[in-house]
This record gives sequence, structure tokens and C-alpha cells, in this order.
Amino acid sequence: MSYIQFDKLKLVNLEYALNKELLRTNRGGAFSSTTIIGCNTRKYHGLLICPQPYLDNENHILLSTLDETVIQREADFNLGIHKYQGSHYNPKGHKYIKDLNLEPIPKITYRVGGVILTKETLLTHEEDRTMLRYTLVEATSPTKLRFRPFLAFRNTHALSKANMYVNKQYEPVANGVSFRMYNGYTPLVIQFSKSVDYIHVPDWYYNIEYIEEMERGYEFQEDLYVPGYFEVDIKKGESIVISAGTEEITPGTLIRRFNKEVKQRIPRNSFENCLFNSAQQFIMKKGKRIEIVAGFPWYDRRGRDVFMALPGLTLTLDEPKLCKQILDSMIQEMNNGLFPNVGYGKKALFNAPDVSLWFFWALQEYATYTKSKGVLWRDYNGVISDILETFISNKLHHVKVADNALLYVKENGTALTWMDAYVEGKPVVPRYGFAVEINALWYNAVCFAIEVAELANDTAFVNAWKEIKEQIEISFPVLFYDASKKYLADCIDDGVTDWSIRPNQILAVSLPYSPINNDIKAEVLEVVRKKLLTPRGLRTLAPMDNNYKGVYEGNVAARETAAFQGAVYPWLLGHYCQALLNVYGQSALEKIADIYDEFEEVMWEHGIGSVSELYDGDPPHRPNGDISHATSVAELLRISKWAIQFKKNTTNKTDKVKA
Repeated sequence: MSYIQFDKLKLVNLEYALNKELLRTNRGGAFSSTTIIGCNTRKYHGLLICPQPYLDNENHILLSTLDETVIQREADFNLGIHKYQGSHYNPKGHKYIKDLNLEPIPKITYRVGGVILTKETLLTHEEDRTMLRYTLVEATSPTKLRFRPFLAFRNTHALSKANMYVNKQYEPVANGVSFRMYNGYTPLVIQFSKSVDYIHVPDWYYNIEYIEEMERGYEFQEDLYVPGYFEVDIKKGESIVISAGTEEITPGTLIRRFNKEVKQRIPRNSFENCLFNSAQQFIMKKGKRIEIVAGFPWYDRRGRDVFMALPGLTLTLDEPKLCKQILDSMIQEMNNGLFPNVGYGKKALFNAPDVSLWFFWALQEYATYTKSKGVLWRDYNGVISDILETFISNKLHHVKVADNALLYVKENGTALTWMDAYVEGKPVVPRYGFAVEINALWYNAVCFAIEVAELANDTAFVNAWKEIKEQIEISFPVLFYDASKKYLADCIDDGVTDWSIRPNQILAVSLPYSPINNDIKAEVLEVVRKKLLTPRGLRTLAPMDNNYKGVYEGNVAARETAAFQGAVYPWLLGHYCQALLNVYGQSALEKIADIYDEFEEVMWEHGIGSVSELYDGDPPHRPNGDISHATSVAELLRISKWAIQFKKNTTNKTDKVKA
């Protein structure tokens, strides 16, 4: 029995099946995603989605779906499924699905009368190519398969409409056809592992609907272009492999290449292996850059997320070299002490100061893992000094080191912390002034810099920054802590203190260096446990707050309002567990193991085999946001190491007792 599988009862239940999504990415930035029954519910769903280097380098959907039809005794059985207006689904191919098995790759078994047909799908690791293998397991009479490709050729954030500009021409290739709907696009080359007939009958399919977009308040109807269809005979026991890629391939190699790709997959046969598999899917290579995508299906790289996720996605998988490569790639883009938070090149936005402070944490984790603190100054002292000098010199208009040595961050109308949701152009949670996690990160960065400089005997640097460190130690608890409340303020601006109970304060407990004592740390942990902790992460606001929004749903404004006013984020759970260890030591491992084990059920919930961006603040904590998020997976992987440590300790104790 496979670790992740779905039976017919679940798959024919549209309410259930349409909320479970599959995702596969490759190192070039391409991906493939749909629901477990193959019905696209998002504009981001498609069989082949890949960057277009001659347009905008952003992801575009070339092949939306490939509808299959089984033909026997002149009767057609269409296995595809699309949603149209109202509750109209046509065709209803999901009713033929017998089961879905995800190990080692997604494999759907269809049963149509006496026919049993399996479909396996994969995205190749290095190329922009989706491959599908169809195997006729059982048949009582001659069988033919028909394949109808639905083409989109549009940006993932847009929708396609029928038009007169589409290029209806095609080019024959070996065992297939090449299409290019519009100029500037790479071609879509569809080929088979055996000879196939192609019948060219161009047509548009109108008003296909994506229910997830409708619920999110976006445009949700699309017209898709179907240039024609392929037909091929298949015998009992025979397998046919189809390739849909941007370059032509030798058809005779398709079966061998498909088998090779399958062998390279990490089996999703356990919770931990699902996380390992998911972690690899965020790592992209773009030219000479190696980077981390923040989440799928709609995010690109985000600087803050890169550094927040980096230790979990690399070091927990014993990939320190990859960790360093990504750190060094990001350093190449640093400008005036800041890293790009969003965008590339001329479109990059360098405005979030905490991105640079998260860099310190990622570098710190790398140095600790590799035991390289003694030599780190040699390689990174220039970067470290540039960042700190940028802040202390007060040359940034929106970031100042105040007289109390704390960081003051403010730009009216702009959200500069990780809580960056907007409604009608205004930040939902502005958090101007002295933000608690930014100053916790600031203190940690200064202390870490002093530590590695001391190891390198750079006394000038140490002497220059030691006084600032000591001033932060005095100022931080005075500004943020109230003994009567027993937790830390979220932010302070113009003499007004925001005492909203938010999770940002956990960083003052979780980071390697903290400006508060152990007694205050324990108090903070207790408030966070009582008010914010859920099985899926920490709430962004305590439920008793008047601004609390416990459900993340509705249109864009409603969801943006809830995003940081109650929604739960899994990445915060990693820092909560780290805080437990910092305060209670090894005795916290049992609780951490329980937290980890309770998270396992999410593998079947939303993005299958991965972890969502956020969850509802209210029980039962429904998954929301993107279906596979880098920081969520990364922090679960960090938690997994502590959980495994506890289980090993327990096993060793049991063995000793038996001995």
C-alpha cells in the first residue's frame, strides 16, 4: 500500500477531489500542476508551464490539458474533465477513475467497461518537458486512444480569449507535431513513442471556468485553443509515452528516458521523504544563478523568503555547498547594503531592511553547520561590514539607527516587514517604527558579526560595534517589554506602543543571540503558546483582538485583510520549536516531536505531499494560500531533525533498558 493514494470514492467526489492539487517543478523553473483528477481549477494549472526567454522570462502555460478518449467498438469514452458555467462539467472523465497512486510518480488507473488503462505523469528534471506514459493493462477488444491538446500560450497570471491572431499552422515532426500559437514563444512539440495519426481541425473551447479564481475574486473564464487530435492504436500490455516539450526529441528514446526520470525521484513513501521531495522543487537554476522560489503556483523569488528558507531547504538535507552557492548568488545582487526583496535587475525592489538581517541568520546557520565560523570573516567580512555600515550610517531614507541603538523603519504607505498585505493600496498592518522582530534580528546580526570578527582577531571591528551591542541589550527590553503584560510589544512609533499579541516576538526567543533574559523568554513563550499556537503554526494575531480574522476566504480584500490578522503560518512553528529548545533544552524535544507528528496529515490536504503557505486561524485550520511554500517546508524540515533526535534518544534508552 502506497503512502499517498486516493480511491474511487474520494476521486468521484468533486467537492473533495477539486481541493487536492498536484505539483511538480524542475531546476529550470518550469512546473506542472493540476488537481488529483486532472480538472484545472486555477489559471495557474497546466501540464507544461515554463519560462519564455524571448518574451519576459516569466512562466507561461503552453499545454493546459491533454484530454484522452478510449475508443472501443466505435464507442468513445472521454477521460477528460473541464468545468463550465454553473455546476456543468464536461466531459466527466473522473467517473472512470479507479484510483490514484503517487509513488513514485502520479499514476491514475481508469476502468472503462473491460478496459483498464493507467496514466503516469512526470516533468523532466532538466528540460522543459512533460512526459506521460499510458499502459493498456486490460482490454477485451481492439482499442484506440485519442488525445486532444488544449493550448493556452499565455502568462500564468493572465487568461486566454479566442482571437484571430492565433497561428493555426503546425509543423510535422518525428511521431508528432509542433505548435506555436504566437510569435515570440518557444514551440510546443508533442511526440509519441510510436507512429501516430494527427488530424488537424482547429477549434476554440469557450468559457472554461476556474473555480479557485472565481472564489478569489479574479477573472475566471478562459477560452482554450484545440488545434486537432492524435489517434493511436494500443495493444493489451503495451505502453505508449507522450512527450510535450519545447524542443524536439528522438521518439525512440522516450520509453528509456521516462524510466530514467522515474528512477531519479525521491520516493514519497513517508512524511520526511515527502518534505525532502518538496524541498528540492524550490531550487531553481537560472543562468549562473541558483535561487529559491518562494512558493507555487504564483510566487517567484522573494529575497526575504530565500534567506528564511535556505537553512531548512539545504542544511537539513546535508547540502552545505548548495547553501553557500545560493548565499553567494544573492550577494551578487546586493546593492547599498540591501538585498532585492522582489524582482530582478532594474525591476528589483530594495526596500525591506529585514532581508539583509535574515541573510545574517542564514549565514550563521551555515557557519554553525559547517563549523566554519573561524574562517567565515575571511570570505564574508566585506558583505557583513557593508550591511551594518549601511544601517549605522543612516544613509537609507526609511531605515535609521536611533539614539537607543535600535532600528527604526518607516516609509508611509509601504509595508516593510514580512506582514506586507495591502488593501486599496494601503498596508493592512503598517507596523511602522520599531518592529520587534526586526530589532531581534538586528541584535542577532550585530552579535554574530562581533563573534566571527573576534575569531579572526579583527579588534577594530569588535571595538567599533561592542558599544552598539551593549546599548541594544539595554534598550530592547525597556522599549518592548512590560512586566505586567509578560510579553513583547509588536511595534512602537511616535510614542504609541502596539500591544497586539502577534508572533513576531518569538524571534527574540528563537534566534541564537537574544536581547532578553531567560525569564522574559519563558514568559513570551507561554503567551505565544496560549494565544497563538495551533497545530498548523502560529496565528498572526490573538483571537481576542477586535481585528482578528479567523477565516482566510472571500475576495482579494477579504483575504488580504485576514492574511496577517489571524491567519496561521507554518514557518513560525520552526522558530517556536527553536525557542522551546533555547529555553527548556533537551526536555523540549518530546513536545517538538508531537508538533511534528501532528503535522503529517497535511500531506493529503491541499498541495499533496507538501505544505501550504498559510492556514485559517480558526479550527479546523483549513489550508490556504499557495499549495507549496518554501518557508513552510523548510521549517518543517528543521523541526523534523529535532523530532528524529528525540525518537533516537527514546530508542537508545529503550535499548539500554532491554540490555
